[in-house]
Amino acid sequence: MPEINRKRLFLTTCIAMVTIAMPFAIRSDILSALGREFDLSHEQQGLMQAAASWGYPFSVLAGGLLCDIVGMRLLMLMACGGHIAGIIFTILSPAFGFPVLLFATFIMGLADGTAESAMNPLVATLYPRQKTGRLSLLHAGWPLGLIIAGLLCLFVTKITGAGLPEAPAAVVSISWRIKMSLVLFPAILYGILSVGQFFPGTECRESGVSMMEMLKEGFRPGFIILLLCMILTSAAEVGPDQWFGSALKDTVGIGGIAFLVFTSCFMLVLRYNGGKLADALTPFGLLVGSCFMAGLGLWWLSHAFTPLAALAAAALFGIGKSCLWPTILGVTSERYPRGGSFLLAIMSAIGILAGGMSGPVLGRVYDRYTIVNLPATVAQAVVVDGRYSPVASAKLSAPADRAAIREAEKQGAAMTFRLSAAAPVLPLFVFLVMGIRHRMRGGYRIVNIGGKRGNR
Repeated sequence: MPEINRKRLFLTTCIAMVTIAMPFAIRSDILSALGREFDLSHEQQGLMQAAASWGYPFSVLAGGLLCDIVGMRLLMLMACGGHIAGIIFTILSPAFGFPVLLFATFIMGLADGTAESAMNPLVATLYPRQKTGRLSLLHAGWPLGLIIAGLLCLFVTKITGAGLPEAPAAVVSISWRIKMSLVLFPAILYGILSVGQFFPGTECRESGVSMMEMLKEGFRPGFIILLLCMILTSAAEVGPDQWFGSALKDTVGIGGIAFLVFTSCFMLVLRYNGGKLADALTPFGLLVGSCFMAGLGLWWLSHAFTPLAALAAAALFGIGKSCLWPTILGVTSERYPRGGSFLLAIMSAIGILAGGMSGPVLGRVYDRYTIVNLPATVAQAVVVDGRYSPVASAKLSAPADRAAIREAEKQGAAMTFRLSAAAPVLPLFVFLVMGIRHRMRGGYRIVNIGGKRGNR
């Protein structure tokens, strides 16, 4: 058997995770620019964000089923091709209209899911005794990608002048295309790293676990409870992140991409040390604390209308959301190892679908409360066919009208955070009960694929 280069394979997965994260941050930053370019309401902007989640669940589930058949290397190379194609279609989309932008985002979602369907089981296979820690380290690539993309976005905005109020539409259009094109570099890099490497078979394949056995694990009550919790925690994590760029600009007047970078720094540090935190607090203890801080941070953000208050609230939210996704994946792999790549695929698919679909919901809330808080005369001018129109809004130049629009958008943006704050409440109590239950039975235990249990 060829030698497995664990370090190179793990590096490949981390760069792929960075590639998945960068477009997410960039779309958050360029959302307003796309709104102007295509004349999109907040709901339509949320729909564009959600397009990635449409392709992701299909590809991650298909990849989870095919992982043992076609191999993880082919899945990684297919993901690389999808990322490159999606970026190119996004850059060309203004020439063809909003449907092509949706299609390009959908393609990138397919690539994201394909990559993650291979990454999670690959890491679990490479490090069978360190699954939660290594999966947390892998998913530290997500905040790292957000930080890299956020800083690049700030730099491009600065040098092009796209952030200035008087910036011409052509400059704004060129600026967001440059930002999106930067994702090509990590996409090509992880594709190159995947070529010529020997990828091991998954843990289930090497242990002779059949597909039917993997499917049966998905009906275990404990797994189903984790799956339901993933829906709500993802809505609390991924949904608000999509609106940071737009919402915080409206609430405190500062580009939300800076706040996304700020919260991602906390996430990077915490996910890097996720294994140590899980050992110290137990995975369920870590999840309880994370849900509490994420919910409190979101609630505070919905009432924070000064930069300092928003910074403190964003820090609390950033700390809280950091360990939710990788810890749930880690618990899934450690407690239900015979579910293999399929259960990890289901968990990831449900998570991204819930987070993605919360985008249009929050966008609808954003629009609704913006319109509700507008004076009637202003609403008549900016509400077109029942939706808030950024183009119509930009045509109003009277100081009183502009002030009224800013105040209405501030209230609409705040409501997106207020609604999201409720999402982690139920999982908090579920994780608390599960943690107590494990403690009463002697503590949290890792189940190996042969069915034996061992203490963490």
